[in-house]
Amino acid sequence: MKFSLNSASGVPFYRQIIQQIERAVLSGMLQPGYKLPTIRSLAIELKINPNTIARAYSELEIKGVVTTQVGSGTFISDATPEPDETERNNEILKTVSQFLNELKALNVSDNEIPDLIRKCQEES
Repeated sequence: MKFSLNSASGVPFYRQIIQQIERAVLSGMLQPGYKLPTIRSLAIELKINPNTIARAYSELEIKGVVTTQVGSGTFISDATPEPDETERNNEILKTVSQFLNELKALNVSDNEIPDLIRKCQEES
């Protein structure tokens, strides 16, 4: 898994790491038993303080998303994370906003959008 941090988002780095791991688990990209990078290696890769990674891993462990085995590492657990409702709604709004901006950039009118969505739903 490749992590990326956005310093301009206003979201703390540890929270971005948590969100990325939870999304990857929910999407099936990360399966139970998957070994996450060590705190040190991820801190070096992302060029941030190791305490930031430790905080993210700790919160994920409290939520039951990961388990830590001393001497072996941090692994994705069998539990499915429950997204925070406010966080979930913010992500939905952000995704829809990006979608609408991209459609406007393609000169798609507001009247065309519902038909395009229905067409996509029928095809999937």
